[in-house]
Parts: sequence; C-alpha cells; structure tokens
Amino acid sequence: MLQYKVAIIGAGPAGYFAAQALQNLANAERSFSIDMIERLPTPWGLVRSGVAPDHPKIKTVSKVFEKIAAEPNFRLFGNIELGSGISLEDLKSRYDAIVIATGSSLGKTLGIPGENLPGSISAADFVPWYNGHPDYVEIDVPLDTDTAIVIGAGNVAMDVARMLALDPTELDVTDTADHAIEAFKKSQVRHVYMSARRGAEHAAFTSPELRELPKLEHTNVIMHQADIAEAIARAGDEPKKDVKSNFDAMQLIAQTSLGEHDRTMEFLFQHTPKEILGTNRVEGVLYSTPKGDVTIKCGLVITAIGYQAVAIDGVPYENGKVINKDGRVADNLYVVGWAKRGPSGVIGTNKSDAAAVVELLLSDLTTPKSAGDITELLTHQIVVTQEDWQRINEAEVLAGEPKGKPRVKEVVKENLLKLGGVI
Repeated sequence: MLQYKVAIIGAGPAGYFAAQALQNLANAERSFSIDMIERLPTPWGLVRSGVAPDHPKIKTVSKVFEKIAAEPNFRLFGNIELGSGISLEDLKSRYDAIVIATGSSLGKTLGIPGENLPGSISAADFVPWYNGHPDYVEIDVPLDTDTAIVIGAGNVAMDVARMLALDPTELDVTDTADHAIEAFKKSQVRHVYMSARRGAEHAAFTSPELRELPKLEHTNVIMHQADIAEAIARAGDEPKKDVKSNFDAMQLIAQTSLGEHDRTMEFLFQHTPKEILGTNRVEGVLYSTPKGDVTIKCGLVITAIGYQAVAIDGVPYENGKVINKDGRVADNLYVVGWAKRGPSGVIGTNKSDAAAVVELLLSDLTTPKSAGDITELLTHQIVVTQEDWQRINEAEVLAGEPKGKPRVKEVVKENLLKLGGVI
C-alpha cells in the first residue's frame, strides 16, 4: 500500500473538508496521514469566529469536523504558526502534498478620505471581536453613538448590521463573547443603516438572510418600496433565480408593518461612499446617489466589502488570494477555500471546492516521500493536540450550561492553553 503524508495549513471549514476528501479517497491501494496545522489554540476557523452567534444551526457543521478529526489518520497541531520556527519549505520537504486553507482575514478598504478615523473599522475586525477571537479582544468599537452605518451588501454586512440593531438581550443565549455582550448592552446605537453602492438587484446577500429580518422582535427593518420597484425594472422580465428570491424577500420586508421599537435597521441602495467625515472621530458619511450628494450623520462606520488573504512566505499572491490554477499552486502545493477563490459562497461551498482540489492533488501524487513530518521541526512550541482541544471544548460547553448558552468562549490564549492542559 502507498502511504502518503499531507499537511493542511488552517483548521477552518476548507481545511476540514480537504481532510474529509482525502479520507474518502483512501482505499486498499493508498492511505493518507493528515496533519492539520493551525496557528490558534482552537480550530474551526469561521465556524467559531465568523458565523453570527444568533445563527447556531450553521455552527452544527462542527460535528462533521469532529468526526473527521476522530479518524486515526488525523492529527491536529494547534497553536503552531507557520513562519514562527517552521517554514513552508521545511514542510514541503517532508510531506507529499501541502494544502493551504488559511482563508481570508484581512478586510478590503474603500480607499476614500477619512477611512482611518477613529470609529471607522472593518467587519474583519468587528466580527471576530464579538465572536471571541483572541487576537481581536482589544478592538475599540465605539458604540456611544445613536447611528451606525454598515457599508456593504453581502451576508457579512447583514450579520454586522443585525448584531448592531438587535436587542442585546437576544444574545444572552448565544456564544457571543462576554465582553461583546457587555458592550452591546451599553450601546447607544438605535439606528443602523446598511448601504450598498449598487441597486437591490445586485445585492450579494441571500434570501434566507433577508427572510429572517422581519422576525426580529425588537427591531424595525426598513426597505423602501421604491428601491425594490426600480431594481425589478432594471432586472428585466426574467431575473436570475437567486435575484427573484431576493426580490420576494425584500417585498416581504417592505410590506411588514413597523412596530413601536426604538431600534431600526434601514437599507440604502445606490449610495456610493465618497468620504467618511469627521475631525477626531467619525461624524458622518458623504454619499453620491442618483439624486445628488447626501450626508448621513453617524458615529460608527463598519465596512464589509470583502476580504483578502494574509500572505505566507513562499506563496504567490495577487488580488487578495493565492495565485493558483484550479487549486494547484506549485509542485506539491495546493490551495482551497477563500484563500483559493476569494471570499465567496457559504460554508458548504468549501466541500465541493476542496473535493475538486484533492482530486487534482491525487492525480499529481507519485512515489511517497520517506522523510519525517512536523514533529521533527517542533522545538520550543506548545502544541494543542486534538485531545487538548477536546478538553478546551468541553470546558467551554460546561461553562455555558448554567447560563443556557451553547458555550462560554475563553478569549485569552494563555487561558485556552490552561484549559487544554498544555501549560
């Protein structure tokens, strides 16, 4: 039997689905030893630090990840950062293939004046802040304003706007980070605008996200009928299926009567930001619209206009993602997920994407290498194994039980390592 060794860099959905695809391709003729390397002490990537806490059903995919990790050919090397004593070249000489699954964690910028003012932040910082990512605990999110603007028209923008606009008591039964719940409960934000550069027919958010909005118990959601009518006219007689679904969901929002709530989430289409206004902090946004320039006063702006991948030494990048052809980067080097294709699709998209790349990887394999693995390269590093992660996971879940939460996340790296029993 041919025994191949594959290293996967990144323990998010794309990485786990790549591992699953490898496990599915094992047979009587070949087997795969899979080492997953993750820089954080905790795996699951966006399922832990990206998915909105009020969408717990989406997080149940973690059960699939745990099943993959339970296979005897799988090892987790958490708390290990590539470039910190271990290089890509070190791994390439020891593994038959390396799969980059590091995602896209840098927020794209608007490139307009005022973007660096205090009170202007990226969803790439805000989302992991409320989700308890250890690297983002200290992010300053000024919620001492009655009006916030979210710039973007995708599902991430929708999550951000919803988290700002809902009654924070609704988060008490979620795994929102404790520090974020405390901040939301002190928040003065009562009106949230979600602004899109183009018309409603081009919105990138999906109809299931839209259909949830009228169900918000303590928040009025405003979508202007005129915006929808104009979008329908521009889309023509036969809009694409997903666009038609969005229109139907938008009509539902527009027709829902408003309650006596002091919290509002309002959609603005065909609003192109020209400048973020202010002197010492954000004071408003100047927009270009079909009817002329418009200024909206606010104290917080969150941009959610896409993500870019963080560079890894020795890996070619362009336009915010790894340069690749169908997932192949170079000899025995591959890429999956957002790092491959950019921030598109939902979590499930990564499954078919990873499976296709792994098929390509399989076709490239030759005689297995006999050299060692990552354990030869570990010197001073503190490793979080799958067993250690299970201890962290169980401790968080246990802490959540008396509070009626799925878990209480530990957000300090040192404390995570203590929970895992590695220090």
